[in-house]
Amino acid sequence: MRLDIEDLSVEVAGARLVHDITLTAAEGQVVGLVGPNGSGKSTLLRCVYRALRPAAGRVLLAGDDLHALGAREGARRLAALPQESSAEFDFTVAEVVAMGRLPHRRRGPGTPSDARAVCADALARVGAAHLAERGFLSLSGGERQRVLIARALAQQPRVLVLDEPTNHLDIAHQLDVLTLVREAGPTVLAALHDLNLAALHCDLLYVIARGRIVASGAPHDVLTPRLLAEVFGVSAHRVRHPRTGAVQLLFDRLRDQLHDQEQEHRP
Repeated sequence: MRLDIEDLSVEVAGARLVHDITLTAAEGQVVGLVGPNGSGKSTLLRCVYRALRPAAGRVLLAGDDLHALGAREGARRLAALPQESSAEFDFTVAEVVAMGRLPHRRRGPGTPSDARAVCADALARVGAAHLAERGFLSLSGGERQRVLIARALAQQPRVLVLDEPTNHLDIAHQLDVLTLVREAGPTVLAALHDLNLAALHCDLLYVIARGRIVASGAPHDVLTPRLLAEVFGVSAHRVRHPRTGAVQLLFDRLRDQLHDQEQEHRP
């Protein structure tokens, strides 16, 4: 399902944090949103999954205004994994994942066998099937994150919004999660902190700074040393991944590079 964000602006407590953002994620694409802390990534995503309402502009799913859809229909089309998720009650892992089936649930008690199968499959895909009967609050941060990703997959959305989905995950699970969400097939819009993971897994990147899109395109076109110095304040050295050929980055502090240049030109 195609996702379009058109001229979107977001205000919080009277301050405009996101300005006139337009972006597109075509059906089945994995689109990354990258930028420094405080740039507006999470604010934008909260508007996309309807935790906030836009001050201006629209979020469209296959041409339909998301904010005009009913809650149930919206949840059938779009699932979200926020950056911070909390639980006050100690549900089992199986119960947490089953919450992903609520938008599809028919009236009446119990969980249909087909829904249980979907949930079991989602847990297996994130490597958490052995946690099904554990209390959610007893899990480590990485285990909780995998369970929440399983819940989003169990929802079987057409569009999946992820805010820093690799938080708390070890490197193996970071690689696995971004691979499996692509294999699951939805259109994905993800805010990512790790630029190398973004370069490996995203079809397109949008770079956001001070609430505005400042660059967009394929990762190898966007992640240039000049842009990374201007937006992130770092010196970047580009290399190629030996297997995939994707651009990967090695970083230095920008001040160290400037110091080295000064030393080279000193008589």
